[in-house]
Amino acid sequence: MSAGSRTTILGLIGDTSVIDEEMLESLEFVESVKRIQEPYKNANRKFHPKDTVIDVGGVKIGGGNFAVIAGPCSVESKEQLCTVAEAVKASGAGLMRGGAFKPRTSPYAFQGLRGDGIELLLEAKKETGLPIVTEIMDISHLPLFENVDVIQVGARNMQNFELLKQLGKTDKPVLLKRGLANTLQELLMSAEYIMAGGNEKVILCERGIRTFETATRNTLDLSAVPLLKSMTHLPIIVDPSHATGIARLVKPMAVAATAAGADGLIIEVHNDPPHAACDGAQSLTPEAFDELMKSVGKIRNCLEEG
Repeated sequence: MSAGSRTTILGLIGDTSVIDEEMLESLEFVESVKRIQEPYKNANRKFHPKDTVIDVGGVKIGGGNFAVIAGPCSVESKEQLCTVAEAVKASGAGLMRGGAFKPRTSPYAFQGLRGDGIELLLEAKKETGLPIVTEIMDISHLPLFENVDVIQVGARNMQNFELLKQLGKTDKPVLLKRGLANTLQELLMSAEYIMAGGNEKVILCERGIRTFETATRNTLDLSAVPLLKSMTHLPIIVDPSHATGIARLVKPMAVAATAAGADGLIIEVHNDPPHAACDGAQSLTPEAFDELMKSVGKIRNCLEEG
């Protein structure tokens, strides 16, 4: 406590994450409440200085380990999925992505194959050995994700706190995407919801934020990578596909994200982008993905050489 002639300052130390700042500010004798330490404890690098490494079926992410997740925006058929899975594996991808549940702006757009899509993902996993990553939309869908390797929380659900709480009770890695208009602290607070429930396997994803710029789908905030590295011990990957929305921009942004220090990438790849059920404009062909992987590999070599 510091008592002055007109003002008395009270300082709280220890774990203040449960303090209700708004309640304290509502007291008539309190002029203001200021937090001098971040409210996220589990995700905070100050309390966990060593990088967290997430192991997904033998594929490691974080702590110097770099992993690429690749596959179609949405699961359309077994043939499509297995064709893409074989191709991205051959190019060096460590995990396969594919949307079974698709959050779409229009209710008339393709919404995904849902449970059937997850079954197709599991079939592709059997054929290729690649761990699978797919997005959850609602708590009620959780039983369908029993055999999914990484559960993705999309940008629209980043602050679906009830969903985050339930995912905190699972033992599965969670890929948490930054919201369209959310700050880095808000992203980390969402990660905190998952970790507070006991699940420390959280992978953060920068996927672009909404700005006044309309030339790209979103604005990729690559400054988030080194900033998050200083704020948290959790691994950070980048999604240049959703960030730009334009296939020809994916490779340069993937290379830039790698140079910025990202722990991995998530890339959309389709065997026939012009006829994709969704997001064909931002999807790479397997050939283009192979070229991207070669360029990313060169950047990784440069970083390792110092």
